Amino acid sequence: MNVFIWVLQVLLATVFAMAGVMKSTQRVDVLAERLPYVKDLKPGTLRLIGSVELAAALGLILPAVTGIATVLTPLAASGLVVVMALAAGFHYRRGEYSAIAFNVVLLALAAVTAWGRFGPYSF
Repeated sequence: MNVFIWVLQVLLATVFAMAGVMKSTQRVDVLAERLPYVKDLKPGTLRLIGSVELAAALGLILPAVTGIATVLTPLAASGLVVVMALAAGFHYRRGEYSAIAFNVVLLALAAVTAWGRFGPYSF
């Protein structure tokens, strides 16, 4: 089970690192071609979301790998649960139901990671 949770951590970290870098660095008009919802967000809000996603990605891996402040790994996963719940609500208001499904899958993976690292498979 420990290996399974590591796989989840790496998968989540990869997805959120890519999304975080993209939202933090690309221009809004370029992002809007692939992510139409960004037109409804202020640029500062979009950059904040990207920064939070990038920080969570780092928090999923670095503490666990270094053995320093390992409690940050399940906290990062818990933070992603909150971010995905908020994202699902945002997409629900916009009627983007396929995006909600993706948010729910990521939320579930983050919740399993948080449960495992807080509980029976902590460091």
